[in-house]
Amino acid sequence: MLGGMAIIEVNGARKAYAGRTVVDSVSFAVDEGEIFGILGPNGAGKTTTVECVEGLRVPDAGTVRVAGLDPVADHDRVTRLLGAQLQESELQPKLTVAEALELYSAFYPDPADWRELAERLGLHTVYGTRFAKLSGGQKQRLSIALALVGNPRVVVLDELTTGLDPRARRDTWKLIEDVRDSGVTVLLVTHFMEEARQLCDRIAVIDRGKVVALDTPSGLIGRAGSSTVISFTPSRPLTDAELEQLPGAASVERKDDRIDISGTDETVNAVISLLARHSITAHRLRVSEATLDDAFLDLTEQAA
Repeated sequence: MLGGMAIIEVNGARKAYAGRTVVDSVSFAVDEGEIFGILGPNGAGKTTTVECVEGLRVPDAGTVRVAGLDPVADHDRVTRLLGAQLQESELQPKLTVAEALELYSAFYPDPADWRELAERLGLHTVYGTRFAKLSGGQKQRLSIALALVGNPRVVVLDELTTGLDPRARRDTWKLIEDVRDSGVTVLLVTHFMEEARQLCDRIAVIDRGKVVALDTPSGLIGRAGSSTVISFTPSRPLTDAELEQLPGAASVERKDDRIDISGTDETVNAVISLLARHSITAHRLRVSEATLDDAFLDLTEQAA
């Protein structure tokens, strides 16, 4: 339930390796029932941050809590309520899907029905297939199943769709939404902008070990340097003076006869009014909204 109790709390977490700080005073809280994204470029500190949440790393400073528990001091209790799909994980090549699910379910005192879980994730048709023979999408589905077999309250998914084709990626997105809808809180680590925009209720953008922004996807997009670009070729030339007076215009660029204006929705309306007043036709008119990619580039460039 968004806006409810925080099930994950990270306060001032810091981690360094060989004198190099990779996580620098990172703080965020994840509400129970949401999909919370951690977004950032490669090497930004995303994986180290979630490894501190999972109890796989001990932060040098700061605190991490999962349902009020310390992932290190209370490791056994945390592993019973947190499931994880690691960024890089492999099973024994000859292990079948059914064998893997049965084995992992034996690790927990109150596991989910692994057969029901396998059917829900579309794995029931490959029970007897060895891990080495599974497709990339099937391996990812199995990773999700193994992360869920312990009936966790929280599941951490790290770069889940890397290497998948577009169809398999979108199928996996639907699975993640289904997981959230079943009442499980999802902490999703990704560097795919579209994935974050599609799935996440809120996103923490991490760059060079620091949280540089934390907001909803639409909130982050609203932070982009200019939210709208209108591009067109006018039927007659427009002067710089006419264009620079447009309200909200952040920049005006000319490429041969074509004009690109970055601004706001108000700028778009002003351009349309300007063209109408002077009976100018806009050829190849295109209006583009800012994307999460734009916001991400603005935020990480500012951090640099």
